[in-house]
Order: sequence, then C-alpha cells, then structure tokens
Amino acid sequence: MQNTSPIGIFDSGYGGLTVFRSIADRLPEYDYIYLGDNARSPYGDHSFDTIYKYTLECVEWLFAKGCHLVILACNTASAKALRTIQQKDLPAKYPDRKVLGVIRPTAEVIDEFTFSKKVGVMGTRGTVNSQSYLLEINKFFPKINVFQQSCPMWVPLIENNEHLQSGADFFINEYCSSLMQQSEDIDCVLLACTHYPLLLPKLKKVFPDHINILTQGEIVANSLVDYLERHPEIKAKLARAGKKSFYTSGDPLAFDEHASIFFGEEVGSNSM
Repeated sequence: MQNTSPIGIFDSGYGGLTVFRSIADRLPEYDYIYLGDNARSPYGDHSFDTIYKYTLECVEWLFAKGCHLVILACNTASAKALRTIQQKDLPAKYPDRKVLGVIRPTAEVIDEFTFSKKVGVMGTRGTVNSQSYLLEINKFFPKINVFQQSCPMWVPLIENNEHLQSGADFFINEYCSSLMQQSEDIDCVLLACTHYPLLLPKLKKVFPDHINILTQGEIVANSLVDYLERHPEIKAKLARAGKKSFYTSGDPLAFDEHASIFFGEEVGSNSM
C-alpha cells in the first residue's frame, strides 16, 4: 500500500499548534496538514450545533486533502463535536477515516499527576459547560474529584499577544483564585485549552509549587504513537516525507505573524 496520506491536525485557531509541535517532535517522519479556522475563532462561546457544523466542515476539508487520520487539537471541538462525528458522520460517509480528540488521551493518564485525587480543569466556557472532562475522568478514575473553571478572557489575550503583559495579570489571578477556592486540596491543574500553555510563565508564579500544571501536547503525542501501533491499517497509509503544511480560513499573513509564537518556528501558511 502506498503511503500518501498526511495526518490532519485541526484547531479553531492557533492553539492546536502547541499540540502539533509536540506531535511533530515525537513523530517527525510523517507528513502533516494543519488547519486553523481563524476566520470563525474563537469557538468557546458558540453553541453545540454551530461548533459541530464548523468542525465537520474543517474535517471534511482535511479529508479532501487526503487525510485518513485527523486530530482535533481543540478542546472545544473535541468536547462538542467529536462524538457526533465519530458516531454519525464517519460510519455513514467516511468508514475508512478516523478522527481523534484531545480529551480522552488526557483523561486516561490524569491519575498519574495527582496524589490528592482532586484535579482542577481550566478551559473555555464551551469545554467547561460540556462537562466532558468531568465525565471522561470519572469514567476512568471514579475517585478523582474534578473542579472546573472557565477562563473566557484567556484566549483573546493570547491571540492578541497580550498574555505576558502586566494587563493580563488580573484575569490570570482571578480565574486561578476562583479555581483554588473550590478546593484547597487541588494538586493538579489541567490546562484544557491548547492556547493556555503560553501562559505557563505566569501560571507557575500564581500556583503553589506543589501543584502540577498539566499541558496536553506531550500527552496527545504519546497517545498518537500508541494509537498508530494499535492500528497498523491506518499507519500503513501515512506519508513519511516529514512535510508540514499550514492552512487557515483567515488571513495567511496574520496567521503567520502569530503562529510562530505557538509553534516555535516560522510557518508559511496558505488560504483554506
């Protein structure tokens, strides 16, 4: 079988580039297509139906580009669209394609990072309101207590490159304080939005040293390695030339200006 299929990676904007960076570092031999739906970002406050519609359109675009495997590197899309796509659209129209998310891989390993079994989850309103992390974590680890905090101002601050300025401190302190007020025994905080790793320098100053601040890139990358080993029929289709392509539904020049902050190197994007 000829290896011609790139791995598709989708996000509503820039945040998925932090996950893409970890995946590309872990599996540099594969070809990748990244798609950011920047024209309709952020997804966090949209309805389930709208997010499902937008996500499916982008997944189908990646399928048309030859991707047999697509990673939703977006917590909101994973929370609000993934299950419907997996259970409805793939069996009906794309039985040979796979779409994976970021929530389940994280839930499967969260127990490794908490001794108190009290975990904080910080995400967009959409992710928090979906209850997806609470449900998935309790499915694997019923004894873990999950405390959630929505952080609606963090994505706009990050995407406008204001996240490390002093003006961001109020919203960082406010949301972190609100989370910790729910339980003083929280010892692991999951950043359940792929934008949030860019806040790590400030978050490490706000949270006590004993708290594990957990990002998802490495977790998702390790999970993908395991998935490909368990699904050789998918692995056999993947192109291996180490090529990375970037697309956006927005302005490519604006995308390139911000994308390097998330990806760690310059990117040259194309219009969707």
